Amino acid sequence: MAEHLTPAVLHILLALADGERHGYGIMQEIEVISGGQLKVGPGTLYRSIRQMLEDELIEELDERSDDERRRYYRLTPRGKTVATLELTRLSRLVNSPSARQLLRDGST
Repeated sequence: MAEHLTPAVLHILLALADGERHGYGIMQEIEVISGGQLKVGPGTLYRSIRQMLEDELIEELDERSDDERRRYYRLTPRGKTVATLELTRLSRLVNSPSARQLLRDGST
């Protein structure tokens, strides 16, 4: 696993934070939580999912009776931990004196 998560991986983890979703549902949730600022295409999504499965950040659920064609994913305990650590790191960064100075300078 990389030292820092890519934006796509972090957003996938966030999209799965409140429960399991299938691929298209993950793409829709990413668009919602990013306020439309990030759109993850199928190639990026499934490449990221493949790596996240290998890194044990997410797991694929067994077949669901409501739609056998779709694959559903959910966070693992490791995925929750990794997402929490990354969000904590980003929070510290955004709240740093340097970031606050840039935000102040940018608003003038």
